[in-house]
Amino acid sequence: MTEKISCTELYQKLFHYYGPQGWWPADSDFQMLISAILVQRTNWKNVALALGNLGKNVTAGELIQMEEAELAEKIRPSGFYRMKAKKIRAWLHWFQKYDFQIKEVQKVDQAVLRKELLAIHGIGEETADAMMLYAFDKPGFIADNYAIRLFHRIGFDIPKTYYAFKAKVEDLFPHDLEMHQEFHALIVEHGKQYCKKTPLCESCPLLSHCWTGNEIR
Repeated sequence: MTEKISCTELYQKLFHYYGPQGWWPADSDFQMLISAILVQRTNWKNVALALGNLGKNVTAGELIQMEEAELAEKIRPSGFYRMKAKKIRAWLHWFQKYDFQIKEVQKVDQAVLRKELLAIHGIGEETADAMMLYAFDKPGFIADNYAIRLFHRIGFDIPKTYYAFKAKVEDLFPHDLEMHQEFHALIVEHGKQYCKKTPLCESCPLLSHCWTGNEIR
Protein backbone atom coordinates (compact mmCIF):
# COMPACT_ATOMS: atom_id res chain seq x y z
CA MET A 1 0.00 0.00 0.00
CA THR A 2 1.48 3.36 -1.07
CA GLU A 3 0.91 6.24 1.34
CA LYS A 4 0.70 9.83 0.09
CA ILE A 5 3.32 12.11 1.60
CA SER A 6 3.42 15.90 1.86
CA CYS A 7 6.44 18.00 0.91
CA THR A 8 7.13 18.79 4.57
CA GLU A 9 6.83 15.13 5.57
CA LEU A 10 9.18 14.21 2.72
CA TYR A 11 11.71 16.72 4.01
CA GLN A 12 11.39 15.40 7.57
CA LYS A 13 11.86 11.78 6.52
CA LEU A 14 14.92 12.57 4.41
CA PHE A 15 16.41 14.77 7.15
CA HIS A 16 15.85 12.08 9.78
CA TYR A 17 17.49 9.44 7.55
CA TYR A 18 20.46 11.40 6.16
CA GLY A 19 20.94 14.16 8.72
CA PRO A 20 22.04 17.74 7.94
CA GLN A 21 23.98 18.04 4.70
CA GLY A 22 25.62 21.45 5.17
CA TRP A 23 25.43 22.36 1.48
CA TRP A 24 26.71 23.92 -0.88
CA PRO A 25 30.03 21.97 -0.94
CA ALA A 26 32.35 24.95 -1.51
CA ASP A 27 34.85 26.85 0.67
CA SER A 28 33.20 30.25 0.26
CA ASP A 29 30.11 31.95 -1.13
CA PHE A 30 32.14 33.18 -4.09
CA GLN A 31 33.39 29.66 -4.84
CA MET A 32 29.77 28.51 -4.60
CA LEU A 33 28.71 31.04 -7.21
CA ILE A 34 31.47 30.06 -9.64
CA SER A 35 30.86 26.36 -9.05
CA ALA A 36 27.15 26.77 -9.86
CA ILE A 37 28.29 27.47 -13.42
CA LEU A 38 31.12 24.92 -13.45
CA VAL A 39 28.81 22.09 -12.34
CA GLN A 40 26.62 22.41 -15.42
CA ARG A 41 26.67 19.08 -17.29
CA THR A 42 29.35 17.52 -15.08
CA ASN A 43 29.92 16.12 -11.58
CA TRP A 44 31.36 17.67 -8.44
CA LYS A 45 34.68 15.79 -8.71
CA ASN A 46 35.45 17.66 -11.94
CA VAL A 47 34.26 20.95 -10.45
CA ALA A 48 36.60 20.50 -7.47
CA LEU A 49 39.54 20.07 -9.85
CA ALA A 50 38.61 23.25 -11.71
CA LEU A 51 38.22 25.19 -8.46
CA GLY A 52 41.61 23.92 -7.36
CA ASN A 53 43.16 25.29 -10.55
CA LEU A 54 41.58 28.69 -9.93
CA GLY A 55 42.91 28.79 -6.38
CA LYS A 56 41.09 28.74 -3.06
CA ASN A 57 41.41 32.49 -2.50
CA VAL A 58 40.84 33.77 -6.04
CA THR A 59 38.69 36.91 -6.15
CA ALA A 60 36.09 38.17 -8.61
CA GLY A 61 38.37 41.10 -9.42
CA GLU A 62 41.21 38.75 -10.34
CA LEU A 63 38.97 36.56 -12.48
CA ILE A 64 37.47 39.42 -14.45
CA GLN A 65 40.98 40.63 -15.33
CA MET A 66 42.01 37.17 -16.54
CA GLU A 67 42.10 36.50 -20.27
CA GLU A 68 39.21 34.29 -21.33
CA ALA A 69 41.59 31.71 -22.83
CA GLU A 70 43.53 31.48 -19.54
CA LEU A 71 40.30 31.13 -17.56
CA ALA A 72 39.10 28.42 -19.93
CA GLU A 73 42.33 26.47 -19.50
CA LYS A 74 42.11 26.64 -15.72
CA ILE A 75 38.56 25.29 -15.67
CA ARG A 76 39.24 22.63 -18.32
CA PRO A 77 38.51 19.71 -15.90
CA SER A 78 34.87 20.83 -15.64
CA GLY A 79 34.23 20.10 -19.32
CA PHE A 80 32.72 22.46 -21.91
CA TYR A 81 35.37 24.80 -20.53
CA ARG A 82 35.37 27.38 -23.33
CA MET A 83 31.60 27.81 -23.06
CA LYS A 84 31.80 27.97 -19.27
CA ALA A 85 34.58 30.59 -19.41
CA LYS A 86 32.25 32.82 -21.47
CA LYS A 87 29.44 32.23 -18.99
CA ILE A 88 31.64 33.03 -15.99
CA ARG A 89 32.86 36.24 -17.59
CA ALA A 90 29.30 37.29 -18.44
CA TRP A 91 28.25 36.61 -14.86
CA LEU A 92 31.27 38.51 -13.48
CA HIS A 93 30.36 41.59 -15.52
CA TRP A 94 26.89 41.46 -13.95
CA PHE A 95 28.38 40.94 -10.47
CA GLN A 96 30.65 43.94 -11.01
CA LYS A 97 27.56 46.17 -10.98
CA TYR A 98 27.32 45.31 -7.28
CA ASP A 99 31.05 45.92 -6.72
CA PHE A 100 31.49 42.16 -6.33
CA GLN A 101 29.74 42.41 -2.95
CA ILE A 102 27.48 39.47 -2.13
CA LYS A 103 25.81 41.46 0.66
CA GLU A 104 24.77 44.11 -1.87
CA VAL A 105 23.14 41.47 -4.07
CA GLN A 106 21.32 40.03 -1.05
CA LYS A 107 19.51 43.36 -0.66
CA VAL A 108 17.82 42.98 -4.06
CA ASP A 109 14.21 41.82 -4.21
CA GLN A 110 14.00 38.08 -4.95
CA ALA A 111 11.91 38.36 -8.12
CA VAL A 112 14.08 41.19 -9.47
CA LEU A 113 17.27 39.29 -8.72
CA ARG A 114 16.06 36.12 -10.42
CA LYS A 115 15.13 38.11 -13.52
CA GLU A 116 18.58 39.73 -13.58
CA LEU A 117 20.37 36.40 -13.25
CA LEU A 118 18.29 34.77 -15.98
CA ALA A 119 19.21 37.62 -18.33
CA ILE A 120 22.92 36.69 -18.06
CA HIS A 121 24.40 34.55 -20.83
CA GLY A 122 24.58 30.93 -19.70
CA ILE A 123 22.57 31.30 -16.48
CA GLY A 124 19.51 29.10 -16.64
CA GLU A 125 16.79 28.59 -14.07
CA GLU A 126 18.53 25.85 -12.10
CA THR A 127 21.82 27.78 -11.90
CA ALA A 128 20.05 31.02 -10.94
CA ASP A 129 18.04 29.28 -8.23
CA ALA A 130 21.14 27.60 -6.81
CA MET A 131 22.98 30.94 -6.63
CA MET A 132 20.00 32.57 -4.97
CA LEU A 133 19.52 29.78 -2.44
CA TYR A 134 23.10 29.14 -1.38
CA ALA A 135 24.86 32.52 -1.74
CA PHE A 136 22.23 35.26 -1.94
CA ASP A 137 20.01 33.93 0.88
CA LYS A 138 16.78 33.70 -1.11
CA PRO A 139 14.74 30.60 -0.16
CA GLY A 140 13.31 28.59 -3.03
CA PHE A 141 12.95 25.13 -4.54
CA ILE A 142 15.40 23.86 -7.18
CA ALA A 143 13.38 21.77 -9.63
CA ASP A 144 16.30 19.79 -11.03
CA ASN A 145 16.36 16.26 -12.45
CA TYR A 146 16.85 14.68 -9.01
CA ALA A 147 13.69 16.42 -7.79
CA ILE A 148 11.69 15.53 -10.90
CA ARG A 149 12.63 11.86 -10.59
CA LEU A 150 11.83 11.64 -6.88
CA PHE A 151 8.57 13.58 -6.97
CA HIS A 152 7.35 11.61 -9.98
CA ARG A 153 8.04 8.32 -8.24
CA ILE A 154 6.18 9.30 -5.07
CA GLY A 155 3.10 10.20 -7.12
CA PHE A 156 3.39 13.99 -7.17
CA ASP A 157 1.55 15.64 -10.08
CA ILE A 158 4.49 17.46 -11.68
CA PRO A 159 3.68 20.49 -13.86
CA LYS A 160 5.22 20.61 -17.32
CA THR A 161 7.55 23.58 -16.86
CA TYR A 162 10.47 24.09 -14.49
CA TYR A 163 8.98 27.25 -12.99
CA ALA A 164 5.51 25.75 -12.49
CA PHE A 165 7.00 22.76 -10.65
CA LYS A 166 9.16 25.07 -8.53
CA ALA A 167 6.23 27.32 -7.67
CA LYS A 168 3.94 24.41 -6.80
CA VAL A 169 6.41 22.93 -4.31
CA GLU A 170 7.12 26.36 -2.81
CA ASP A 171 3.39 26.79 -2.17
CA LEU A 172 3.41 23.52 -0.20
CA PHE A 173 6.67 24.02 1.72
CA PRO A 174 7.73 26.52 4.43
CA HIS A 175 9.35 29.70 3.11
CA ASP A 176 12.46 29.04 5.17
CA LEU A 177 16.01 29.51 3.87
CA GLU A 178 17.73 26.79 5.87
CA MET A 179 14.99 24.24 5.21
CA HIS A 180 15.14 24.89 1.45
CA GLN A 181 18.93 24.60 1.49
CA GLU A 182 18.71 21.25 3.27
CA PHE A 183 15.77 20.04 1.17
CA HIS A 184 17.66 20.38 -2.09
CA ALA A 185 20.80 18.78 -0.66
CA LEU A 186 18.77 15.90 0.80
CA ILE A 187 16.99 15.28 -2.51
CA VAL A 188 20.35 15.13 -4.31
CA GLU A 189 21.79 12.76 -1.70
CA HIS A 190 18.73 10.51 -1.93
CA GLY A 191 19.02 10.55 -5.71
CA LYS A 192 22.62 9.38 -5.49
CA GLN A 193 21.95 6.73 -2.86
CA TYR A 194 18.62 5.20 -3.86
CA CYS A 195 16.51 7.14 -6.36
CA LYS A 196 18.86 6.62 -9.29
CA LYS A 197 17.81 6.26 -12.93
CA THR A 198 17.54 2.58 -12.09
CA PRO A 199 16.23 2.83 -8.53
CA LEU A 200 17.49 0.77 -5.58
CA CYS A 201 14.13 0.27 -3.91
CA GLU A 202 14.77 -2.63 -1.55
CA SER A 203 15.98 -0.66 1.48
CA CYS A 204 14.86 2.84 0.42
CA PRO A 205 13.60 4.90 3.39
CA LEU A 206 10.76 6.23 1.22
CA LEU A 207 9.56 2.86 -0.06
CA SER A 208 6.17 3.00 1.67
CA HIS A 209 5.47 6.31 -0.12
CA CYS A 210 6.88 5.38 -3.53
CA TRP A 211 4.59 4.32 -6.34
CA THR A 212 7.50 3.12 -8.47
CA GLY A 213 9.04 1.10 -5.67
CA ASN A 214 5.77 -0.64 -4.84
CA GLU A 215 5.16 -1.48 -8.50
CA ILE A 216 8.61 -3.06 -8.75
CA ARG A 217 8.15 -5.21 -5.62
